[in-house]
Amino acid sequence: MEQKCFVTENEEETWGVACAFAAELKSGDVVCLEGDLGAGKTTFTQGLAAALGAKRAVTSPTFCLVSEHPAKDFLLVHMDLYRLHGPDDVLAIGWEDYLAQGAVLVVEWSDRAGELIPPTAKHVTFTHLDSADGCRRAIEFR
Repeated sequence: MEQKCFVTENEEETWGVACAFAAELKSGDVVCLEGDLGAGKTTFTQGLAAALGAKRAVTSPTFCLVSEHPAKDFLLVHMDLYRLHGPDDVLAIGWEDYLAQGAVLVVEWSDRAGELIPPTAKHVTFTHLDSADGCRRAIEFR
């Protein structure tokens, strides 16, 4: 992805950014999604999953921690680590197993994973911007 920061005005544009990013993903990638509640992390993951050919609908994994989405070339795993307390808890939900099988991990609240986050992880930060409908956001890739 050439541009490092995008401003989207609605869900469709957020999906478009996610679709472009999906083309860069390969088996075993870890994608850390950062931002406040309601900032667009799940919407972005929905676009990512659609672009990768996942058939199951993506919803926020807050209450189930992990959602698996078989995609065309690999398993897309959406994790929400908010309720976990550190790397040991993250290991207990199958972190290493998913990486060993070549899944792409899309991780919300990745700070809970600590040193488990590889240095090659892709970081995407979401920031709400002022707008009448609350859908305007900045999406920054690092």
